[in-house]
Amino acid sequence: MKKIICALTILGALGGYAQESTKKIDTTKVTLLNEVIVTGSVIKNPAQVIVKQDFTEKVVQPKNSGELFEDINGFHLIKRGNYAVDPAFRASQYEQLNVQIDGGTKAFHACPNRMDPVTTLINPEEITKIEIIKGPFSVRYGNTFAGLINLVSKSPANNTKLIGGSFSSGYESNGNSVVNMFTLDSKIKKFDFSGNFSYRDYGNYKDGNQNEIPSSFRSISYGLKTGYQISDNQRVQATFRQNFGRDVLHAGLPMDTDEDNSTLANLDYKLEKNGNYFKGLTSKVYYSYVDHIMSNSRRASFANSEAVSKVNALTYGGKIETEWSLGSKVNLFTGFDIVNLSREGGRDRLVKVNMMGNPLPAPAAFFDKVWQDSYSNDFGYFAETKIKASDKSWVTIGSRLDFITSDANDLDPTYAALYPDLEKRNETLYSGTASYQYLFNPNYKMEASFGRGTRAANIEERYIAFFNIGRDPYEYVGNPNLKPEVNNQFELSFDGKKSLKGFFNSVQYGTSIFYSIYENYILGVVDASLTRKYNSTSLPVHPKVFRNSDKALKTGFEAYGNINFYDKFNFGTEVSYTYTENKDFNESLPLTPPLVTRLKLSYEYKKFWAKALYTLTAKQNKISTSYDEITTAGYEVMDLNIGYKPIKSVSIGMGFLNVFDQYYNNHLTFAFNNVAGYGRVPITEPGRNVTLFINYKF
Repeated sequence: MKKIICALTILGALGGYAQESTKKIDTTKVTLLNEVIVTGSVIKNPAQVIVKQDFTEKVVQPKNSGELFEDINGFHLIKRGNYAVDPAFRASQYEQLNVQIDGGTKAFHACPNRMDPVTTLINPEEITKIEIIKGPFSVRYGNTFAGLINLVSKSPANNTKLIGGSFSSGYESNGNSVVNMFTLDSKIKKFDFSGNFSYRDYGNYKDGNQNEIPSSFRSISYGLKTGYQISDNQRVQATFRQNFGRDVLHAGLPMDTDEDNSTLANLDYKLEKNGNYFKGLTSKVYYSYVDHIMSNSRRASFANSEAVSKVNALTYGGKIETEWSLGSKVNLFTGFDIVNLSREGGRDRLVKVNMMGNPLPAPAAFFDKVWQDSYSNDFGYFAETKIKASDKSWVTIGSRLDFITSDANDLDPTYAALYPDLEKRNETLYSGTASYQYLFNPNYKMEASFGRGTRAANIEERYIAFFNIGRDPYEYVGNPNLKPEVNNQFELSFDGKKSLKGFFNSVQYGTSIFYSIYENYILGVVDASLTRKYNSTSLPVHPKVFRNSDKALKTGFEAYGNINFYDKFNFGTEVSYTYTENKDFNESLPLTPPLVTRLKLSYEYKKFWAKALYTLTAKQNKISTSYDEITTAGYEVMDLNIGYKPIKSVSIGMGFLNVFDQYYNNHLTFAFNNVAGYGRVPITEPGRNVTLFINYKF
């Protein structure tokens, strides 16, 4: 906490000094705070980036922010239902990916089953673009193991009207679902403001065989952003968001969400200078709190044992970064960041029957320690330099040190017996990167990069105590002695574009090839010396304990090509493939996606647009049997989207999703868990779905 107070003090002092030393001006230049990647600035941009833009245009109907990744090459979705959606990139997921909001704000889930991932904390309609670094190729944005994701939301700095805003409404036929959102924007001299309110009510969907999948949820959320342009080169901005989820059904998890209440707040400051050496400073402090209640009251197991878990997660942190010019060819970024996470809470159980299934004379009450009052704190220092090696080439070199402290203060007796000498643990992690970029000309670019990304074990991997938190039916036990994971990643990429004459207007194409050597890869391993703690006669009898795997690797590629023709048409194709190997177990790593090919055809003319997306997903037989994965059949899905703007302020979007009513399941989606009428088989995806979305701007 002292570090956060220190950061706030520095932030305030710098802001006060800046106000005293800046002259008054009549016009104000906009200063943006939220972005990691500065478009077009080769001397500032990190290596190996993807930028996906225009999410606020041509909207059809995403349920939550996680689904925005579905159309990004190399990404896949991990689903437990309709609400809790996690992005996976190249067989990396969860804390292996550094997911941020608005350039550094972090938030973590309270539920050990990830019913409340960070993608539930921000509305998809708020997001203007997603920035991705494809590996550990920058040290400036926190501890990064396999890639960085920055969700950039709309900034009030772009407001131009005294009063403006929008109203949006959407409907889905599959599930009879509705969403409504209202936004209000304002700009008064140096002050600007944006606010939004949304309501979502989704029903259970039906798959391609007309089976009803428990997946309904309701949520209400609102967000407020206000900024003040201190001068033409400095700005301060505050953000506050809250989201309230209710009655969320998770077909792939043992419980459902009764309540999920989250709060997210952050304060940002940015100073730009044109001095010979000092070029600027950015700083941020943030706070997140998630209060989560889940139960099995809607499940078949409720008749034998009632269970209610009340858990919470507190995250707070900050960052200060300075930019320096060391001559005309060298830019240096230095700074530090802090991420503090703590979790607490437990599960109340009321057991009604004995092990033989006979009713007890009086129900027996138990309390199970879910999080064991645990915490993990990360304090990191970094320095990264961008060097102009020639008129056509740049070199990036970065180093980072992270100091991790972790502990659990209220141990479960069974867990404590496994680790009798458990005490607070301190770790030091080193990460580094080196990249080379060469521009053959403004239209052709090549990048070669190496990154060493390190990740300390998360709280689940350290301190979970005999709980089912995986996609399989095992109880999991944490291991506080885990070594940090290391990802040694090599990447080579090429991007090009060319203008054409005649029927064909232009072409864009590119590819990335990557290879990762893992050290100390963390995964759950069955421990035959232990017996499950809860429902001890149920299978599987032996729990999994998190261990380090010494020999693992990942390799693969992405490729894309787009051609614009006849002025109004675009045809594109994308391919992604990831291969993994756990040499210790002679199998693939868990959650390795299959080969995916996408074909896209779009048309745009004046007020009308249309797009067809045909996705071909191959069979996945490279599986992790130790993770209880099964082979997934290949499938093909067609989506059609159309839109029309009858007037400047109104846009209408309509989608025909899974046009042929395909019956299929995604390889990364969870299996049914404790759902009446279903065995432990993979959850199938929605069948045919017609969506309508209307937006009015004023």
